[in-house]
Amino acid sequence: MLPRDRPPMRGKGEMNVACVILGGGQGERLWPLTRERAKPAVPIAGKYRLVDVPISNCIRSHLRDIYLLTQFNSVSLHEHVQDTYKFDQFHRGFVRILAAQQTQDSDAWYLGTADAVRKTFNNFMDFHPELIVVLSGDQLYRMDYRKVVQQHLETNADVTICTKPVPREHAGDLGIMQVNHGMQIVNFVEKPGFGEALDPLSSPSQQGSEQFLASMGIYVFNTPVLRQLLESESSDFGRDIIPSAITDFRVFSHVFEGYWRDIGTIRSFWEANLSLADPVPEFSLYDASSPIYTHMRFLPPSKINHCQTERCLLSEGAVVSAEKISSAVIGIRSIIGAGTNIENSVIMGADYYDLEATDSKTPAMGIGRDCLVQNAIIDKNVCIGDGCVVTPDGKEDETSNDFCTVRDGIVVVPKGTVIPAGTRI
Repeated sequence: MLPRDRPPMRGKGEMNVACVILGGGQGERLWPLTRERAKPAVPIAGKYRLVDVPISNCIRSHLRDIYLLTQFNSVSLHEHVQDTYKFDQFHRGFVRILAAQQTQDSDAWYLGTADAVRKTFNNFMDFHPELIVVLSGDQLYRMDYRKVVQQHLETNADVTICTKPVPREHAGDLGIMQVNHGMQIVNFVEKPGFGEALDPLSSPSQQGSEQFLASMGIYVFNTPVLRQLLESESSDFGRDIIPSAITDFRVFSHVFEGYWRDIGTIRSFWEANLSLADPVPEFSLYDASSPIYTHMRFLPPSKINHCQTERCLLSEGAVVSAEKISSAVIGIRSIIGAGTNIENSVIMGADYYDLEATDSKTPAMGIGRDCLVQNAIIDKNVCIGDGCVVTPDGKEDETSNDFCTVRDGIVVVPKGTVIPAGTRI
C-alpha cells in the first residue's frame, strides 16, 4: 500500500476518482435473509453476493479506489470482501472496509446514507479524489461508470445522478427526476404516487412515449460539492442531499437504458434470481467480456444422479438426485435427495459439506428425499428431512414460526434451520 499522505501514481490525464459503496442498514425488508448478515452479503444467483455487483462494476470501469461502508451484521460481508478482492502489489487499487466506529467527533451509529458518508469522508481524502462516486450495495445491473464520469465532465456538472426510464405504472413508488431539454435536473419528487402529481414529471422518450426518470441511487459528485452538501445534518441522500443539490448546484441526469433491479424486498430478490434462469434472461451471467467477480472456492463439478430440469441455474459442488426441478436457482454445495420436487424456488446451498446426519432424528445438510418445495427461498446451511413440504399455500403474509417466515407470498426458511422429516410448513 502506498503511504497514506501521498496520492497514488496515475497515467497522464486520468481522473482521481473514489468509489463509495453503501453497505446498507438493517435490511428489514429482506428479513429473515438479513437476520445474520448485512444486505450486501446476501447470496444471489447461486454463487455470488450482492456486493459483488458494484465492486465488479468498479473493477471493470478501472475505478479501483473502492470504499465499502458497513454497520449492521457485517462480519460475513467483511470476510467475503477480504477473501475475494486482493489486488497485487504491482497494480494500484484497493477495497477498503470502513465500519461504523466511535470517534472524537461522534459516538453514534450511521443515521442514514448521507450520514455514513459524512462520518467517513476524511478517509476518502487520503488520496485526494477529484470525484466521488456513491453506489448502492443491493442492486443488480451492469454499468461502465466511466461513461457517467465522462458525461459529468462534458456537462460541467457538480452532481450527476444515474436515472432509469420507467413507465407510469411503476413511477409512483420511486424517486422521480424532472429534467429540462439539456438533461439538467430541475425537480425531484420522492414517491409522487400515481395521481396528478406525476404529470409534470414525465420526460418524452426517444420513441415519443411517456416515461419517467427514476433515480437509481448512483451519484457522481465533485468532491468540494459533496463536502459542502454534507455540512448540514442531513441523514439521507434521496430525501435530503439530492433536493438540496438541485437547488444550489448544477445537477444532471445520466440516463441508463440497460437492465437494473433494486433488490430491496423478498419478492424482488426472488424474482430477480429466478429471472436469471430464463432461456434468454434480461441480465446475463454469461457475458465473458463483463464478468461478475466473486470468491474462488475450488469446488468440484456438480453431479446430477437423476433429475428432470427446466429453467435451472445449477452452481458448482451440488449433488442432485431430485425428481424434478423447475424454475429454480440451486446454490453451491446443494444436496437434493431422490424423489424431491422443487418449483419456483431459490436454494442457496451451504458453506460446507455435511453429508451424514448427526443422529437418527436430525436430517443431514440439504433437502432430503420425497420433499416438495414451492415458491420458496431456502437460505444456506438448512437441513430439511425426508418427506417435508415447504410452500406458502394457505398462509398469510408475515406468518412466522420456528421454521419459516412468509413475506410477499414467498416462504423463507432462514439460515441454519433444521426441519424434521415429515414436517409440513
